[in-house]
Amino acid sequence: MRTIVNKLYQNNTIIYKVILFLVATVAIVYLFPKGGHFKYDFNNGQLWKYDNLYAPFDFAIQKTEDEITIEKKEIEVNSKSYFLQDLSIDNTVKANYERRISLFKVSDSLSLDQIYNLSKIGLKIINTIYNKGFLEVVSQDRISNKNEIVAIRKGNEVEDVVFKNLFTSKEVLEIIRYNLNNSDSEYGKKLMLDLLSKIIKPNVSFDVEYTEKVIENEIKNISYTKGKVAAGKLIILKGDIVEGKKLAILNSLKSESESQVWTESNYNWIILGYTILVSLALLMLLLFLKKYRVEIYDNNNKVTFIFFNVFSMIFIQTLVIKYNSDYLYVVPLSVLPIVLKAFFDARLGLFAHVLTVLLLGYIVPDSFEFIYLHIIAGIVTILTVSELYKRATLFISVAQITLIYMLTYFAFSIIKEGNASQINWTYFMLFAANGLLSFLSIIIIYMYEKVFGLVSDVTLLELSNTNTKLLRDLNEKAPGTFQHSMQVANLAEAAANEIGANSMLVRTGALYHDIGKMINPQYFIENQSTGVNPHNDLSPRDSSKIITDHVIKGVELAKKNNLPDRIIDFIRTHHGTSSTYYFFMKEKELNPGIDVNIKKFQYQGPIPFSKETAILMMCDAAEAASKSLTKPTAISVSNLIDKIIDKQMADNQFLNSDITFREIEIIKKVIKKKLMNIYHLRVEYPE
Repeated sequence: MRTIVNKLYQNNTIIYKVILFLVATVAIVYLFPKGGHFKYDFNNGQLWKYDNLYAPFDFAIQKTEDEITIEKKEIEVNSKSYFLQDLSIDNTVKANYERRISLFKVSDSLSLDQIYNLSKIGLKIINTIYNKGFLEVVSQDRISNKNEIVAIRKGNEVEDVVFKNLFTSKEVLEIIRYNLNNSDSEYGKKLMLDLLSKIIKPNVSFDVEYTEKVIENEIKNISYTKGKVAAGKLIILKGDIVEGKKLAILNSLKSESESQVWTESNYNWIILGYTILVSLALLMLLLFLKKYRVEIYDNNNKVTFIFFNVFSMIFIQTLVIKYNSDYLYVVPLSVLPIVLKAFFDARLGLFAHVLTVLLLGYIVPDSFEFIYLHIIAGIVTILTVSELYKRATLFISVAQITLIYMLTYFAFSIIKEGNASQINWTYFMLFAANGLLSFLSIIIIYMYEKVFGLVSDVTLLELSNTNTKLLRDLNEKAPGTFQHSMQVANLAEAAANEIGANSMLVRTGALYHDIGKMINPQYFIENQSTGVNPHNDLSPRDSSKIITDHVIKGVELAKKNNLPDRIIDFIRTHHGTSSTYYFFMKEKELNPGIDVNIKKFQYQGPIPFSKETAILMMCDAAEAASKSLTKPTAISVSNLIDKIIDKQMADNQFLNSDITFREIEIIKKVIKKKLMNIYHLRVEYPE
């Protein structure tokens, strides 16, 4: 049992990567739509690049979404409007009328005959109105044509009538006045007009619920097919253009084929296929890290960060595809290479971006177009996005990426349609939104720095400000060391630019590499302004320990001030495993005949493990040694630099730093040139 536990402990990083790989694979496969895919790829207006295609089985030709939408609109426009006639209102009005007319009394202004005649006229008016129907006010949007045929529901019976035959309020008033003209009593007319105006109520109203129900039933009965293709029938010839009826038939065949593939019996096979595809992509990413980015591969935190970003992009894109694929190009996939380039390098950013796009290309519509668009945009992102700490640079880069999206889509559109008249301009708005969302990369980078403890160029810029607390303290407590660090930073930045290393990173690391000297600044010669050397009172071994301890104390000080690990790496490695040779030789002189162990005078390391840390080691040693030259000349400086760096190479200090001999020679030339510019001879001015 103990042996198993020990093996698990020894291989914990490998086990973690295996678990991370499996979790990422399962999560991505879970997000993918679980359906089959048509084996032919085609688009409207393109040539059919496959062999002649014959129908493999009987299938119906599906109507397009546009055709179905048009049919639905036609049903809504042409559907009959239904009105409800309330038969009880007729009887209620008549009963109310007879009760009210019986209250009329004979007077000087109204005789019994006149009351009788008015009663007959009023009843006639009521019958006339309710025989046809008195309509409530109806919106003009509902009935635009008065000659339209509408349906009147009377209980269980339905009767079609012309809409204009139904009386409106204005027409009812005209009927009342017209019929009352036959009366010879002005007083009676006034009484009857007032009475009928009050008691006659509309008995026909628009039946919204029933009308919508009828429309829904008609829509449900729409046929979603428009013909049938028999098995064995020729669908399209090789070289034909995919358009019109051929496009409709191919889309129908694609839909039918995918529905036949997607069955319960095929579910496990489809999942297996997805799993293999996703596993291969993620495995390629791991192999890339293992072969070309060993320092990242060995860091589980960084591997988790990369996998998390890939999964996040796939997660967001699949959500958009699931809920509304019209917004497919709003998702700013260019954020992925921007983020990975900010924390690592351009090559890794592009590699991860391409793998992500390839995985998504299998589940998006128009996969070739999607893959081409995003890979081109990813390449442009890598080529243009640099120095994120400069806002103008990011703005210009995002504008270029957006322009590339638009140009590429424009090219695809005119290839498909044959002209520019059918371009969907909405996509240009989506690409503009994509560009705006890309600016979120700045916020995302900041959040990642806090969560994963990584460092971007923006943070490096902040740290390289000499007004930061740590650098101010260095300037006050060890001004000579501060000036040395500034000189080294300038040398290292120039060298990094020449060989394509991260100049901002190496400059920042150079500024902090000697902060450990703040603890005992007087023991370092650059800070001894009085000419008194305290090492004269110490043994060589004690002096060596004070000198070598500035690395350990620098690391402790950096951690106390929360400097990122990438900066602390420069403090750890800037002397590698070199020795304080001066004190070693002095110890040998004081102890002749005794074998002095040089390891007692060595720095603890580690040796540099990146180009940037190797550059700092060379520049630090070169700048410090150049101060020993009393009369610096081009030859003396050149010989000194060659001697120092060759000694570092002989001691295998650059064994793990992935730097080439050619790059070392370039760095030598840069250091020599810069130092000669510093120590150039000036004209001697007369007193």
